[in-house]
Amino acid sequence: MSEQEPSTTEEQPPQEPAPGGFDLGTVIEQAKQVITGPEAFYRSMARGGGLSEPLIFGLVMAGIAGLVFGVLSIIGLTGAGFAGLGAVIVMPIGWLIGGFIGAAILFVIWKLMGSPENYETAYRCAAYSAAIFPIVIIIDIIPYLGTVVRVVWGTWLMIIASVEVHGRARQTAMLVFGILGALGVLSGISAERATRQVEATMERSAEQIEQRMQSLENFGVGEDGEVDPEQMGRALGEFMKGVQEAAEEAEAAAEKE
Repeated sequence: MSEQEPSTTEEQPPQEPAPGGFDLGTVIEQAKQVITGPEAFYRSMARGGGLSEPLIFGLVMAGIAGLVFGVLSIIGLTGAGFAGLGAVIVMPIGWLIGGFIGAAILFVIWKLMGSPENYETAYRCAAYSAAIFPIVIIIDIIPYLGTVVRVVWGTWLMIIASVEVHGRARQTAMLVFGILGALGVLSGISAERATRQVEATMERSAEQIEQRMQSLENFGVGEDGEVDPEQMGRALGEFMKGVQEAAEEAEAAAEKE
């Protein structure tokens, strides 16, 4: 284990919540510290004290990120439309579940690296990294860039936590999390690419069906305005064939990815 040298400069410790309950100002200040001075933040971060404080911090950051996503959706930058407002609820729920799982994975990684810290400390390290969520959501409107920034920035914070909180050598932390981060970037880009391809296929299929619906309106009606059953039957057959082809194309694209 590589021991860290004591800091020679005075650092502002992370603010603790106000006695008696939740303090949004404190949460915002902690987020600013994580973003602007992660080394100082993690170096001074409390190793214990319960999970409620970091849990609330993560929920607030996820909620803000969901709100940002909702606003971006309303103005047409995400493609989700007004449905994007649901992220205000979905993202905190996702964090509530994913935060504990992610912390468990990090706990195992740090244990394998020789860290003496417990699960609570691992959870705190992961929870405070949620400070980047709202910023990454904005960057995410640029295809693939958001995925890269989210993984690289999150990986860098975990490298800092490995050094400042878990006392691991920087070279070791960069090697371990650098490899994990590279894999994360590759898998993230691959998943985003697959999602975009499926969405594009679905849009094309929807357009084809709409076009066939429009053309169907004129089929089966003769010049005298009367319906020709035989012609209508052929038109319906062609329409159903087109719908089936569109569905098969979308299914094939999904299975391929």
